Amino acid sequence: MTVDRIIFGRPLRSVAFDAAVSGLVALVAVLGIFAQPGGVAGAAVGIVMALVLLFRRTHPSAVAAGVAVLALLQVVVGWGPLAYDIGVLIALYSVVKYADRLRDGVLAGIVAAIGVLLAAAQMPAQAPWWAGALYYGLVTGAVWLVGLNVRTRRLYVVSLEERATTLEREREAEARAAVAEERTRIARELHDVVAHSMAVMIVQADGVRFTIDRDPDTAREAAKVVADTGRQALEEMRRLVGVLREPSRPEPADAPAAAAEPGGGLSAEPAHRRPALVELPDLLDRFRAAGLRITDTTTGTPIALPPGLELTVYRVVQESLTNALKHAGVGAAVELRLDWSADAVAVRAVDDGRGRPVVRPAPSGGHGLVGMRERVGVYDGSLTAGPALGGGWRVEARLPLPSASGTEEGKAAA
Repeated sequence: MTVDRIIFGRPLRSVAFDAAVSGLVALVAVLGIFAQPGGVAGAAVGIVMALVLLFRRTHPSAVAAGVAVLALLQVVVGWGPLAYDIGVLIALYSVVKYADRLRDGVLAGIVAAIGVLLAAAQMPAQAPWWAGALYYGLVTGAVWLVGLNVRTRRLYVVSLEERATTLEREREAEARAAVAEERTRIARELHDVVAHSMAVMIVQADGVRFTIDRDPDTAREAAKVVADTGRQALEEMRRLVGVLREPSRPEPADAPAAAAEPGGGLSAEPAHRRPALVELPDLLDRFRAAGLRITDTTTGTPIALPPGLELTVYRVVQESLTNALKHAGVGAAVELRLDWSADAVAVRAVDDGRGRPVVRPAPSGGHGLVGMRERVGVYDGSLTAGPALGGGWRVEARLPLPSASGTEEGKAAA
């Protein structure tokens, strides 16, 4: 949130923590005015050191250099190690953890080692210098190693976050590419549908021209076919243009779970042939031969559909079974239902998820849920997919049927 970054462009929590650390060093310096060498001057050096530590995260190398200069000043004037020299360890830890290059941390460690020797040389005469050097060296080395460990973990977490961001971008790019490819395929198939309708209109129009004088009733019937076919082709063309104009919709979160790979194979048809619902039994037989145990049920009274809508229903069944074979495996049981009502046709495919993994994944004619969602969206339908309550996977699609009002609207538009 914005309130977390109102101080120095950094999170408020980290600024407060650094202020507390600096305040502690300054407090130690002030409390030792009368008990440490240097008196007020020594306390002033400690306070300056505390102020410098405020910037230990944003400028760790500069802070380490500044603290080193202040510590060297203590040695030059002969004050020896003081209580507020804990700031030296804090600066050393900060440069190892936060510096852009570990080289700065290594240099800071070398400077700290030299400082340890100088501090040991100022130890009281009754204590051997090497004992002080060993003590300060162990403390300084431990702080340096802790900083290195924390730095390594921090960089590891940063790398994981960057990798996750990269993978997310790649996934979104792949999803957009899949949607674009599927839309191209849909547009091509709808183009074939419209071209077929135009061919029917031309044949019927020629029939009208040759029979209008000899058989007016036949000519009128042919003219009606031309009009009906033209309205249907116009509606399909509108849908085709809508597919090409509409911006890409984002891929739903459940799409990767059941997305199939493009290509030919078990359920793919030749590009020059447009399958129809009359071929569904043959499609089911191919999947049964591949290992699925399919139970198919049809309720309601099937009606003749526009070619594009019929193709969409066929593709939804095709992709649902392909995904069941790919993810549920060979031997899985699939319940397939086609429910026909006055205003819609619904496709429901539920597998039990209890099959054996396939040796080679079955390819499909599209991009799994991405393709199905795009196709169903062309006809203002709805698609839901997700885990079934009893295990396995469930796909349900509902496609509105052409209504009488829609037909009248098409006549007016024609």
